[in-house]
Amino acid sequence: MFDLADIATLPRPDRARPRPSLGLIGCGAFGAFILPHLERTFDVLVHDPARDAADLPGTTAGLAGVGKQEIVVLAVPLAQMRAVATAIAPHLRPGTLVVDVCSVKVAPLAVLEEVLPPHVDILGTHPLFGPQSGKNGIAGLRIALCPGRDRARARLAKRFLQRAFGLEVVVTTPEEHDRQMAYVQGLTHIISRIVLAMDVPPLELRTTTFDHLTRMVDTVRHDSEALFRTIARDNPFAAEVRERFAEATGEVLERLRPT
Repeated sequence: MFDLADIATLPRPDRARPRPSLGLIGCGAFGAFILPHLERTFDVLVHDPARDAADLPGTTAGLAGVGKQEIVVLAVPLAQMRAVATAIAPHLRPGTLVVDVCSVKVAPLAVLEEVLPPHVDILGTHPLFGPQSGKNGIAGLRIALCPGRDRARARLAKRFLQRAFGLEVVVTTPEEHDRQMAYVQGLTHIISRIVLAMDVPPLELRTTTFDHLTRMVDTVRHDSEALFRTIARDNPFAAEVRERFAEATGEVLERLRPT
């Protein structure tokens, strides 16, 4: 069985031991973004069920070939998670580590726990960065880690992510992750989408506070609609946050009515 302890120290090019293999399923905006980072440590095979292999970067393979790798990373939308997990389940070898990178954690981990065979390990992760926030490098950025079936392996994964990529790893439960992300991502994405919908014109007179708002909006400007729905709708705690936001917005606007 492949063990993360084999690569828990920072990889060096002069090491003679073979590089571990990794299958990346899903090569959209985030999958394509993390591919170069993964290729520094792993021999990566790429597959995307929604794209032609000729259009994909890196070394490609069919779903069966990708599923046979030592680590399999699922970088697919939540709506596709069950179908992809069901498709790869027969190809996963004993001891395979299956990692998801969804922006929510309760729903995808429940699907993987239900669908994947008991002889594989599951690890929930959520990189708290993306192509925009990580464009200048990912060292020092945060990633949430939700241990799955093997907590010892999760501890090794934490050590590896810290040493190999310089990430700040926050270990949490799927429920606590989603509870906090309902505010951290759900609220900020809703506000950003509202500002985008206003189609604010270019402004010469700007304050520092407005620049902060602009940077927040620009960070999510190119996110897909599927990602927005996952963050702001599919998080089990998002509805409560939306209701509180709408209520607070109504109260603030009420104070502006003429007396």
